[in-house]
Amino acid sequence: MHDSSGGAGRAARPKRADARRNEETLLDAAAAVFVASGVEAPVRDIAAKAGVGTATIYRHFPTRADLIIAVYRHQVEACAEAGPALLASSPTPYAALGKWIDLFVDFLVTKHGLAGVLQSDDTGFQTLHAYFIDRLVPVCGQLLEAAADAGEIRSDVGALELMRGVGNLCIGAENNPQYDARRLVGLLIAGLRRTH
Repeated sequence: MHDSSGGAGRAARPKRADARRNEETLLDAAAAVFVASGVEAPVRDIAAKAGVGTATIYRHFPTRADLIIAVYRHQVEACAEAGPALLASSPTPYAALGKWIDLFVDFLVTKHGLAGVLQSDDTGFQTLHAYFIDRLVPVCGQLLEAAADAGEIRSDVGALELMRGVGNLCIGAENNPQYDARRLVGLLIAGLRRTH
C-alpha cells in the first residue's frame, strides 16, 4: 500500500486501537523494568515482561533513547490522567494526593536515567521537561487545592514547590539500595497535614 500523493500536508493516520494497546503494554512493561533495574536494563527483560519478542520492541522503538523518551511521555500522561481519577475514587483528597505522589515517585525514578540518555540533546531534554511541567504541575495543584479546601492539609504549599521537594528526595535513590526515597517522601506528605 502506498500513498500516491506523497503524504504532503496530510496528518498521520491514527493508530488502530489494538496497536495503541500493544504499544501501551510495551511502555508499561518498560517503565516497570526501568523502575526496578534502571534505564540500562536489557531489552530482553522488557520483552519478557511484555510477553513479546525483542524484535517487536525494536520495531516500535529502534533505539534505547526512543524507548526511554516514549516511556517518559507515557508516564507523564499516566500521572496527569491519574490525578482526577484518584480524586474521584479515593476516600479523601489527601488520600488521592498520597496515591498520586506514589505514582510521581515511580516516574521520577525512571526519569533519572533520561538525562544521561539525552545528554547530547539538550534541546530535546528541555522540550520534554517543559512538557512534564505543563502536564503535571496543574494536576498536582488540583490535588493540593482539593485537600486544602477539605481542611486536610496546609494551604501554603505550591504544586511546583512540592514536586521539586519530592524530586530532590528521589535523587540518589537508584544508586543506594538502603536509601528509601518513598519513605522520606511519605514523611514529607505527612508533614502537609493540618494539626488541629
